[in-house]
Amino acid sequence: MLGSTPPSRQRLVYDRGMRLHKDAKIDLISRVPLLAGCSKKELGMIANLADLIERPEGRTLIKEGELGSEFFILVDGTVRVSRSGRKLRDLVAGDWAGEIALIANVPRTATVVTTSPLRALVLTRGGFSDLIEDVPSIAANVLAALGERLAPETI
Repeated sequence: MLGSTPPSRQRLVYDRGMRLHKDAKIDLISRVPLLAGCSKKELGMIANLADLIERPEGRTLIKEGELGSEFFILVDGTVRVSRSGRKLRDLVAGDWAGEIALIANVPRTATVVTTSPLRALVLTRGGFSDLIEDVPSIAANVLAALGERLAPETI
């Protein structure tokens, strides 16, 4: 699943090093519908798991059809999302891709390639699974978000 944040909400606060202030991480993570129902304390726990990475232009982050365990939230830079070789959209700072990988071991539905140098937060299924085992309220919030997403498609 992919997401976009309105341009008015894309301003980020970070320091010059490879660290992103915890409040900026929480702000980015709170925009993801799958995690938006979590409390600030829970979002803080999730933010503690998020690593900030840098990737050069032309690097594949997600490959369609392959299993993956990483979820990316863009901090700086851009990526192109394609399916079956056709462009679906471009994502920018504040957008995200791959959140279903946090909860399910299913093939990726699109390919995501950097189109500029990129800084992104990365969460992995392993770390997230450990966290929801320790903090079941996060799992309940994620399940509620999934239910809301699936409700329009069910009978």
